[in-house]
Amino acid sequence: MNKYIERLYNGLWKENPTFVLMLGMCPTLAVTTSAINGIGMGLSTTVVLVLSNMMISALRNIIPDRVRMPAFIVVVASFVTIVQFLMEGFTPSLYESLGIYIPLIVVNCIILGRAESYASKNPIIPSMFDGIGMGLGFTVGLTLIGMVREILGNGSLFGATITPLNNFHISLFGLAPGAFFVLGGLVAIMNVIRKKMEEKGKPLPAAQGCLAGDCSGCTLSSACKGKSASEAVESLGKGEDK
Repeated sequence: MNKYIERLYNGLWKENPTFVLMLGMCPTLAVTTSAINGIGMGLSTTVVLVLSNMMISALRNIIPDRVRMPAFIVVVASFVTIVQFLMEGFTPSLYESLGIYIPLIVVNCIILGRAESYASKNPIIPSMFDGIGMGLGFTVGLTLIGMVREILGNGSLFGATITPLNNFHISLFGLAPGAFFVLGGLVAIMNVIRKKMEEKGKPLPAAQGCLAGDCSGCTLSSACKGKSASEAVESLGKGEDK
């Protein structure tokens, strides 16, 4: 498989950040009350992810190891600020809907995780495709959750009322518990698909790399071994590496 296509496939399916690695759960559960919110949050995160991956990859031989996480955060924060201003100016309604979760993209585990585990070790173009793949995977995840919650909670889809469901509203799906139910259901469906593929002799390769718990190829840090993805990023950010 072409290495660029492999990076896209990796983010969309093999290591989908929402349904496989379970990263970025705060915006996933908080802003997915509608499909439009899911797409908006996903695409804004994708833009930041792609640009930060490219910048960090370009500076990977310049940034000292001991200050790499603060440097990564500065790069990500710069791009998040640009995206925030553009959304406020051109899509004010979406900007108001997403609220505080736009600046919180700075500390999203997906972005810091890809910067640490991939962009800081690979050339610019592969890092760009890695960002696109992971960003699109995140966007698809948020959009699917938002679609299900909007249909069941409001009887609409992308803001348009679905006539047969006009009087069929389950308010629970507009609340936080509904987000957990929908996320759990979609993860279960993905696990069933994986199991069916294994039974047919076409198993999906297991997720690999730092955020998937594979520390075999990591030469930069021992602080994250035995920890979850979010704990690993937090440890790296505190400089708990040797």
